[in-house]
Amino acid sequence: MNVKSGKVEKVKDFDKRLGCWQVAFAVFAIGLIIHLFFIQVIDLKKLRIKAKKQRSAQSFVMRGDIYDRNGIKLASDRILFDVYARTPDYEHTPEELANMLAPILKIPKSTLVQKLRKRDIMISLKKNVDRQTRDEIAKLHLREIPMDKKTIRVYPQGVLAAHVLGYYNFDADISAGIEETAKDRLELVDQNILIEKTPKGDIIYGFNTDPLATTRPMKGEDITLTIDTAIQHVCEQELLKVITKTKALRGTVIVLNPKNGEILAYAVYPYYDPNNYKKATYNQIKNWPLTDVFPPGSTFKVITVASAMDLGKINKSTKINDTGKIKVGWWDIENYDYRTRPNPGMIDLVYLFEHSSNVASVKVAQMMTSKEFYDMLKKFGIGAITGIDLPGESRGLLKLSNKWDSADHASMGYGYGASVTAIQMVAAVSALANNGVRVTPHVIKYTPEEAESKIQYTQVLKPETARDITQLLMESINRGKSPIKMDKYNVAAKTGTSKKPKEDGSGYTSKYYTSTIGYLPATDPEILIYVMVDSAQGGNVWGSTIAAPIFKEISSQVARIMNLKPDKNVDSTKSDKEI
Repeated sequence: MNVKSGKVEKVKDFDKRLGCWQVAFAVFAIGLIIHLFFIQVIDLKKLRIKAKKQRSAQSFVMRGDIYDRNGIKLASDRILFDVYARTPDYEHTPEELANMLAPILKIPKSTLVQKLRKRDIMISLKKNVDRQTRDEIAKLHLREIPMDKKTIRVYPQGVLAAHVLGYYNFDADISAGIEETAKDRLELVDQNILIEKTPKGDIIYGFNTDPLATTRPMKGEDITLTIDTAIQHVCEQELLKVITKTKALRGTVIVLNPKNGEILAYAVYPYYDPNNYKKATYNQIKNWPLTDVFPPGSTFKVITVASAMDLGKINKSTKINDTGKIKVGWWDIENYDYRTRPNPGMIDLVYLFEHSSNVASVKVAQMMTSKEFYDMLKKFGIGAITGIDLPGESRGLLKLSNKWDSADHASMGYGYGASVTAIQMVAAVSALANNGVRVTPHVIKYTPEEAESKIQYTQVLKPETARDITQLLMESINRGKSPIKMDKYNVAAKTGTSKKPKEDGSGYTSKYYTSTIGYLPATDPEILIYVMVDSAQGGNVWGSTIAAPIFKEISSQVARIMNLKPDKNVDSTKSDKEI
C-alpha cells in the first residue's frame, strides 16, 4: 500500500511539473507570436529603413570650385580612379589579365603578372588613372577588376595666389588657406542622396532610385574670391623681379580696397605650386604675412602722427623742433640723415613725412601719455588680429601701456616699439584712406547678408583727421623727389626701413625690412598697396630704394587695369618738374 501510494505521488508531481512547462511554453509561444506580429506588421517600416541603411552608401561628393572676382577658375576637383584586382573573383588567369590590362595601364606585362599573382584579397594595380583609362577598362567587363572613384584638387593657375587658395589633400583630409577656412561651404550640398548597394558595391536600382544621382556626383558650393587675377599676376611678377635682383629672402605685396576691405591681390614670396604642395618646403608654404611679426619702421610714423592729431595734441599746421638727435634715457636716437642734416630746426609735418624724421616722431609720441598712445594703437588694430578669412593669423606684439618705459614710448613713435604683421599694417593704414574707418580685410566675396556677420567697420579716427593726414602724406610725395610720385595720380604714402631682429630676440642683425605703404587716388582712394621686402642685398637698402620702385610700378599697372580716374592736373605736374 505504501509503495502504491508513493508511485501515485510521483505521478502527481510529474503532472504538476509538466503542466507548468506547458503553461510556460504556451506563454512563450504567445509572446513570440506577438513579437513577430509587431516586427512584421506594426514595426515593418522601421526594419525596412534599417535594412535600407545597411545597404546604403553616401553619394559621391565633390568640393565646389573657387573663382576670382571676374569668374576665372582658381581651383576645382578632378575625378580619378584607382584600379584593383579582387582575387576571389578571378575568372581569368593573371597572364590573361595582364595581356588585356598592360596596354591600357601602360605597365609592363611582367610587372603586372607579378602583381596579379599576389595572394592578397585586394591588389592595387594602379592609382590615379583618368576617366578615359577607366572607360577602356570598363569595356572589357572584367568582374575581377573593380575601380574606386576619387577626386584630387586641381589649381589651373599654378602658383598664382597659392597662399590665398592653400591646398587640399583628399586622402588625408588636410587643407590650408581658403580650402581650410571655407571647407564647410565647399563641401556643402543641398541634399545628400543615399544610394543602395550590395556588399560588393553594385548599385541596387529600385523604383525610387534617381538614375542621375547614381552617375552624377554631388558638388559643394562654389566660392568667389575678391582676388583679381590680373592684379595678382602683376604683383607676383614685380615682386619676383625685385627678389631676384636684390637676392632678398622673401617679400609680399598686398593690394586692398580700403572702402570695403576687399583684397585684390595677395602676393607672397617664396611661391609654391599647390598642385605639388607635397614637394614644397615649410618656408614656401608658410603664409608669413599673417603669422610673422616684425618692427614696421618708419611706415608706423603715419599712425603716430594720426594718433596725436586725433587726440588734439597737434594739428596739420603744427611745427616741431627737429634737433636731428635726441637722448631718451640711456638711448641716443638720431635721424637717418643726421650727418647731412644735423639740425633741421622747426619743421612741419610734411617735412616729417618727407624726410622721415625720427626725432620729430619721438617728440610727437611724447605729447601723448603712454595710455593715450596705447589706446589709439589698439583702435588701429595693433596687437590684435584683423579677422581676415585666412587661417593662422598672429596678434602681433604690443606691450601693455603700464609696462612702457621712456625708451618703449619713444621707440614706439618711429616704429620700433611694437611688432606687427603685414596684414595688420594694411588694415591700420586703410583707416586713413577710408575717412577714419577700418574695415575687416577679406578674400572671400560675401553677399550683403553674409557681410553683416563677417565684416566689421571700426571708427578709428575722426574723418577730418584722416583727411588731414592724407593731405600731409600727399604733399610730402608731391613736393619732394620721391620715387613714388606719379604724373596722373596724387599718392598718399610713406616708406619705411627697420633693422631685422635676431631670432633669439637679443639685438639686431645686419639685414633690413624695407617697405612702402600708400593709397591712390589720394583725393578719393580706391586702392591701398603695401610692399615689404625682407633682407634685400647690395647697394643702399632703404624703403625708398627697394620697396618704393615696386610700389610705383604696381600702382601704375593697377590704375590701368582698374581704369582709375586721374585726380592730378597733368599740366601742374609738369611745371612742378620744371621747377
